[in-house]
Amino acid sequence: MAVAVLLPAAGASRRMRGRDKLLEVVRGRALLRERAEVALSVSADVLVTLPPGGGQRAAVLEGLPVARLNVPDAAEGMAASLRAGAEWVQARGASALMVLLPDMPDLTAGNLKTVLQAFDEKTILRATSEDGRPGHPVIFPTALLPELAILSGDEGARALLRDRPVTLLPLPGERAITDLDTPEAWAAWRAGG
Repeated sequence: MAVAVLLPAAGASRRMRGRDKLLEVVRGRALLRERAEVALSVSADVLVTLPPGGGQRAAVLEGLPVARLNVPDAAEGMAASLRAGAEWVQARGASALMVLLPDMPDLTAGNLKTVLQAFDEKTILRATSEDGRPGHPVIFPTALLPELAILSGDEGARALLRDRPVTLLPLPGERAITDLDTPEAWAAWRAGG
């Protein structure tokens, strides 16, 4: 089973008030690079979607064996990256697509391996917090890739997650729901809570 990983990194980081959350330093390197390295530890097929031109986000990925794709309609929202990822995975013939949000620094390679091992290739698999709150990563089976390829807007895949059977998999603590979108969230995370 070859599951490809999508890191949707084409967004604008608007809530960071001028800073780019994906360039914040985590474990000695830019978060986007660190997340790409974690993704590569579980899959040889990793796609990072980037805003038009790529900019510094593309630069921090230099030397990594990841596919990079500039998304011209990135301003539309998450659906633009999901469409690009679904089309890329279909072209590669992968059996599924794992969506790994790149602003979630607490997910480990071990967590991703746990999620992959639990995936049955038929049903959407979604990680949750230890107490059951839905989070990421999410794995979409091949049969749903055509639906991902026609999504629109900034809702991402919420409609698919609402209308299709989903297997939930708790991960330790809150790592499946810790995403850092604001300077305050970053400060609290760096302070340990």
